[in-house]
Amino acid sequence: MGHEAVPLKDALPSAATDEQVFEYAQKNQLKLITCNRDHYLGLAKTAIGGPGGFWGLIILVRRRSRQAECANLLRLLRQAGDSGLSGNINFA
Repeated sequence: MGHEAVPLKDALPSAATDEQVFEYAQKNQLKLITCNRDHYLGLAKTAIGGPGGFWGLIILVRRRSRQAECANLLRLLRQAGDSGLSGNINFA
């Protein structure tokens, strides 16, 4: 679909904190996909309207199977497009 995914293990050390992961995504203008809803929602709400801007967050809701999770993520990407994901908190 024209999107590029960067696995966390390829970007940061495995001991990186959620704050470091979020900061890395924002600094590199990346949309972050996570299942860690509670913590990243707080980080995103703090970043929205901040000096560096907010590049977007996708909260992946756990489903019965990986296939269902993937299907919901792909549906969101298809429907929202890049402009709908940027600067928003999205749920898939």
